[in-house]
Amino acid sequence: MGLFILRRLGVMILTALCLTFIVFWLTNLYPNLEKLAKTQGNFRMSDEAVTSYLGDRGYLQPLPVKFGQWLGVLPGWVTEKPEGKTFGRCFAAGTPDIARPTRCGILQGDWGFSTVFREPVGGTVLTRLALTGKLMLCVLLLMVPSALLVGVLAGMREGSKLDRSLSTFSIATTATPEYVSGVIFIAVLASSKFGLSPLLNDWGLIDSKTLFLGSATSAMADATFWNFFLPVLTISLYGMGYIARMTRASMTEVMTAQYIRTARLKGVKFSDIVLKHALRNALIAPFTVIMLQIPWLLNGVVIVETLFNYKGFGWLLVQAAGNNDIELLLAVSVVSVAVVLLTQLISDIGYVYLNPRIRIA
Repeated sequence: MGLFILRRLGVMILTALCLTFIVFWLTNLYPNLEKLAKTQGNFRMSDEAVTSYLGDRGYLQPLPVKFGQWLGVLPGWVTEKPEGKTFGRCFAAGTPDIARPTRCGILQGDWGFSTVFREPVGGTVLTRLALTGKLMLCVLLLMVPSALLVGVLAGMREGSKLDRSLSTFSIATTATPEYVSGVIFIAVLASSKFGLSPLLNDWGLIDSKTLFLGSATSAMADATFWNFFLPVLTISLYGMGYIARMTRASMTEVMTAQYIRTARLKGVKFSDIVLKHALRNALIAPFTVIMLQIPWLLNGVVIVETLFNYKGFGWLLVQAAGNNDIELLLAVSVVSVAVVLLTQLISDIGYVYLNPRIRIA
């Protein structure tokens, strides 16, 4: 197992380097750099002024050199001005020579400076990632148990009315995009003029004007059931159907296995057959699907966070891409790649433990 993990870690590092290099190349194309120069300077800048701006800040160096500086394996650029002013990637203008660091990149913990938020990228990413992590945790706590329950109930008796009803529900939730279900939930549950909220308020069942809050901005500081349930429900319903369908298919296959038939012929209670014999084997395939939901949640919450004005990691990605914030966009990409690769590793390890028949050569 140890050798397997080491091999996978090596492949993960190589994959991460390749993917980040591709993102780095795409974000450092000259049209993006020209837009960055005009955004930070003046939109009426001449071509010579743009070239001077980019050259002074190291953007016109060869791509491998810039990538090495961004990683922190190569010394950062230094620009000497005729008037004696010196500035570089790793230090501010006027910093004494003795206090100037040579390398400043990802390996040194320096993620760069955001041109949109005017603050270091590292702190910005960590803050927004924590907010999305809180949202993801709530979604997983609701989505995974509900999906497994629906899938197991549907797969216990294939072809029954319960199976058909739950399967239809699963397909409907998966086929409904978040921007559709989210708008429906806001209109039905978070509107003071339409839906259920006015009726419940008239009947005296709720004290507030709405059953839930249509914006999750206040949940960033203090998440409550009132202001956080709708975005959690919107994401959970969309992902729940896929896990439920996978669990149902796996449960159906297990329930027709020979050892299950033998247990039933021996007179073992049906509940014991499901819980003690079928359930563990049926969860092997859904486990991988559940782990794949984590990177999807991290990058797929863009629509929901924008819809409910929840300024998390997905909202940060939109801001970085829309404002051509190269350093921030690179940091978001690195975090996304790391989360995907780590969840894949955890999925492979968990799969081995769940299925003892797998042997690692």
